[in-house]
Amino acid sequence: MAQQGVLGIFPYLDATTTAIRQLRKAGFTDLTVYSPVPRHELEEALEPRESPVRLYTIAGGVLGALTGYGLASYASIAYPLVVGGKPLVHMIPYTVLAFEVAVLFGSLATVLGLFITARLPRLAFETTYDPAFSNDRLGVFVRCSPDRAAAAREILEKAGAPEVRHA
Repeated sequence: MAQQGVLGIFPYLDATTTAIRQLRKAGFTDLTVYSPVPRHELEEALEPRESPVRLYTIAGGVLGALTGYGLASYASIAYPLVVGGKPLVHMIPYTVLAFEVAVLFGSLATVLGLFITARLPRLAFETTYDPAFSNDRLGVFVRCSPDRAAAAREILEKAGAPEVRHA
């Protein structure tokens, strides 16, 4: 499925950051920025939200700890070995296993969250990429409906994009 929107190609970083800020002010939130090198100015202009990957990590860690305690408790109940009148299920000795399983599940959930958040693997190729973005140009792609494309195009042109095209 082809993406609908407007692509602006910029020769200067200042014009690109100005365009990003004006687009965000106008209500365009789904932006993709292309740059030959990482620039903190672009990141600041995009105002990225906090990554949800940390939520996957904590959910995986909690699930792992519960799984570790549950596994050890189930094994103690399924195969009881009463020694010296000690309780059948005692949580303190199971803490090491629960910690190890929490680390395992947390790390696996982090990798899974990374893939989900980054929408990997991408089976469709980007149709908005231009080879000039690997050399010396910066690009801003605005995903928008056709009825808002004219407004996005106007903002990109006013910001100083010498080339603006529908993608």
